[in-house]
Amino acid sequence: MDNKTLYTIIVHSENFAGVLNQVTAVFTRRQINIESLNVSASSIKGVHKYTITAWTDKDTVEKLVKQIEKKIDVLQAHYFTDEEIYQHEIALYKLKTPALEEKPEISKIIRKHHARIVEVNSTFSIVEKNGMSEEITHLYELLREQDCVLQFVRSGRVAITTSCIERVNEFLAEREAKYNM
Repeated sequence: MDNKTLYTIIVHSENFAGVLNQVTAVFTRRQINIESLNVSASSIKGVHKYTITAWTDKDTVEKLVKQIEKKIDVLQAHYFTDEEIYQHEIALYKLKTPALEEKPEISKIIRKHHARIVEVNSTFSIVEKNGMSEEITHLYELLREQDCVLQFVRSGRVAITTSCIERVNEFLAEREAKYNM
């Protein structure tokens, strides 16, 4: 990954079928692997937010964003470095309950890493961890060393800019003012 940075691309689009395929096709054509992808409704009715991470260089991410913005149903696309956003992930770890009961160090690891046990039954226990990608991976590695992990799943990155202004709100306000003239 020489000279590559992990960029977070945030895309706002109309809520229509097929937009996700159009957006991901831009990455495929450029042979850029998507590291994580999270799609959800935004705070604006009828607008969806795509949070995509990919390792690339600045020139390529600029071209990606321009290509994505050309898609008909895309309202806006922007790219960010980790310094320009606040980001989080969530992970769930399914652990063997007998191991959790027999090895007190597993509970200590969970508490030390600010995770929490959200479900316990005689067969398995579910642990939830919110945080940065590296923290989630580190906890997984420590639990795996204890030979207690049955399953592991993590979300894609969710991110919000550190700017006080939501750019898509400005864009929509300008668009509405233009149409109401």
